[in-house]
Amino acid sequence: MTPTLVNAQTTAPQAWRNGGGWTRELLTWPPGPDWRVRISRADIEADGPFSGFPGVERWFVVLKGAGVALQFANDLQYLKVGDAPLRFDGGLAPGCRLINGPTQDLNLMTRQGSGVMLSVQNQHGWSAPCASRGLYTVATGVWRNGGQTLAVPAHTLLWFDKADPHEWAFSPSDAGIPLRAWWLGYTPG
Repeated sequence: MTPTLVNAQTTAPQAWRNGGGWTRELLTWPPGPDWRVRISRADIEADGPFSGFPGVERWFVVLKGAGVALQFANDLQYLKVGDAPLRFDGGLAPGCRLINGPTQDLNLMTRQGSGVMLSVQNQHGWSAPCASRGLYTVATGVWRNGGQTLAVPAHTLLWFDKADPHEWAFSPSDAGIPLRAWWLGYTPG
């Protein structure tokens, strides 16, 4: 299996239409407007609504900063670094309020299928029957599956567009820092 590695630090940012932040698009598959999987890192600089994505399942997690408050129709969700990823209907376009300054966030969006985003647990493997899957990590570390080992730089997406039956594991290079990495997956509907 050949992975795709995309470093967010070297991916060109795209300004939001509302001027409230920037997106670094790490992966769209297939490429173009009819994508089924989109993974991006966002820098939110101002309060404002999320863009609406009708028909899209969306996963969201805070990577850096004090966090956000997302206002859905009848529900207010507070998210900060270390919280589990939040899954929601991308068509809902919640309002977003920064808790105390800018944040950096990871987004997984899927359509015509289902996605998964889970926090990587140290010393615990992950296997999933996904058609394609990957890892996003804030820290440098080593990814392993049944037969491969790969060094993954900080702020990098590792993605395989084919199913892998093996269990995956990820270990940060510096065991003294908190593990901030997420498993990502997609299965067509």
